[in-house]
Amino acid sequence: MSELLIIVVGAGAAGLLAAAEAAKAGAAVCLIERNPRPARKVMITGKGRCNVTNNTTPEGIIANTPTNGRFLYSAMNQWTPQDTMDLLEAQGVPLKTERGNRVFPVSDKAVDIVDGLVRHAKSAGVRFEQGRVEALCIEDGVCTGVRLQDGRVLNAYAVIVCTGGKSYPTTGSTGDGYAFAEQAGHTIVPPRPSLVALESDDPLCAAAMGVSLKNCALQCVDRATGKTVAKDFGEMMFTHFGVSGPMILTMSAHLKEMARGRYELRLDMKPALTVEQLDARLQRDFATYKNSDLGNAFTHLLPHSLVQPFLRKAGISPRLKCHTVTQEQRKKLVSLLKCLPIAVAGFRPFEEAVVTSGGVSVKEVDARTMASKKCDGLYFAGEVLDVDAYTGGFNLQIAFATGVAAGRGVMGG
Repeated sequence: MSELLIIVVGAGAAGLLAAAEAAKAGAAVCLIERNPRPARKVMITGKGRCNVTNNTTPEGIIANTPTNGRFLYSAMNQWTPQDTMDLLEAQGVPLKTERGNRVFPVSDKAVDIVDGLVRHAKSAGVRFEQGRVEALCIEDGVCTGVRLQDGRVLNAYAVIVCTGGKSYPTTGSTGDGYAFAEQAGHTIVPPRPSLVALESDDPLCAAAMGVSLKNCALQCVDRATGKTVAKDFGEMMFTHFGVSGPMILTMSAHLKEMARGRYELRLDMKPALTVEQLDARLQRDFATYKNSDLGNAFTHLLPHSLVQPFLRKAGISPRLKCHTVTQEQRKKLVSLLKCLPIAVAGFRPFEEAVVTSGGVSVKEVDARTMASKKCDGLYFAGEVLDVDAYTGGFNLQIAFATGVAAGRGVMGG
């Protein structure tokens, strides 16, 4: 098989490992990347630090993959998080594990991860070529190569599509892989942003812009069914468009069928206190600051910039003296502190999303080899597939594992 050419489209996390695995098995591999530099998206992950994987078991990755996690069972056992860490350290990139088992380079520089992955591919014998693939070449249900935008046709034994999704399109993820898959007869699950901030028309959000909250509890309710979609605990931030922060990004992964007003976030800003304990706390505070304005007294409970927007939402004047607050008003304040409703208007755009949910239907892809069930000689790996996980290094690990599975699968491994 050494004379057979394997073409890998897209030199991201999945493409680099797919190409390296096929080359290690003896294939001549051409890795085609539209950008001058490989793995541009990896460069910006983890705010430029690159949360490269999660120091957990294969089962831990699958448990944190809400979209088609079970599809990953074979791939994740072929290439575990430990394998990812071992590879990078062998390439001279020391790693460290932080909160939540998130793995980063010791240098805190994503470029070190990218350089390590590129070294790994080049040392395996992968040939890099810059160019943009315009279409697949398909004859009688078999993928025979690719046609480049400059008109060239490259014939190949097999093609592995690792083009990513639609998130961060400036890095080259513009959805090209979906068109290739459709050309081969595949079903595309409609892409949507995931791990992305949420928009809200609630005036409180813009009024409290820049306020960060820690140690909050959040639940999201589907108004159409009345059911709780997801719960979380952690940090979030109010913005001019709505809400953001780690807890919000994770929550977005659960919102599958977005429609304006369908979902409502309910924020508990005092999760350590019961309703009764919080009511008693307010009574003590109001007695202590009985001659003060309510707005001034509330700065002991909430960040200063959140107080007035919060009281406006409660319909209570911040100039009201504490000793004049009625029992009904106090209960309203307690209720909002424990369950502040924020209607979701929609996702922020793909340009701001960490990953794409949706893509090539995994029902039409072999879970062990990543081979197309629709077209011989065609394989998929990484974010182009309809698989996505929570934040924490899980999505990069999915890209690595599916890339390895495809690289081995194309060589009959």
